[in-house]
Order: sequence, then structure tokens, then C-alpha cells
Amino acid sequence: MIRSVRQFRRPLLFAAGWIFTALGVVGLILPLMPGTVFLILAAWCFSRSSPRFEAWLIGHPRLGPQVLRWRQSGSIARRVKYIACGSMLLSFAILTQTSAPPIALWTSAACLLAAGFYVASRPEG
Repeated sequence: MIRSVRQFRRPLLFAAGWIFTALGVVGLILPLMPGTVFLILAAWCFSRSSPRFEAWLIGHPRLGPQVLRWRQSGSIARRVKYIACGSMLLSFAILTQTSAPPIALWTSAACLLAAGFYVASRPEG
């Protein structure tokens, strides 16, 4: 069983890397979707499945700088922090306008607050 899991690990991580790369590119185009997070996840997947594509992503002139900044210092640009926190706030505001049960609202609020505090606490590069 363990051998079969290991056998599929690299191809699954490779596929996930491309899915995250696609989501990251979409996130760079759409203002409310966080592209950098997906690019960081893509780089992680590629680092464990394809060093060639990891190098391509990090060396890409448009996609690579954010991933490289994160790897070197764990920093997030101030503009990106504002966009991320604003998107989280907008997402919660939209959620409050739905018929979501109170437990979903409280759970979402707690998760978004934790994520917001984490983003805000990162150094600015």
C-alpha cells in the first residue's frame, strides 16, 4: 500500500503544481482572487515533483518574484496585504448576506481573522 502511494505522489504533486500555477495566473488577473498564494503552493509542489518546473516558475519574470520574495524572507508587499485583507473582508460581507447558519458565519469569521492576522504580521519586502 505504501509503495503504491509513493508511486503516485510525484505525478499528483506535478499535476497539483500546474493547477496551482493556473489558479495563480487567474489570481493575478482577477482582483479578488489571491494569485501569490497559489503560486507559492505551485512552487512547493514542483519542488517535490519537478525541479525543472520549479526553476521555471521561480525564474519567470512575472510569476517568480513573489514566490522568491516569500522563500527568501517570508515577506508580503504592503499593497498585496491590503488586497488580501480587503478580499477577506469582502468575502465575509458577502457571506453575511446569504442564509448561512450562524456556526458557518462564526467559523468563517474565525478563519478569516486568523488568516488576516497572519498576512498582516508578515514583514513587508
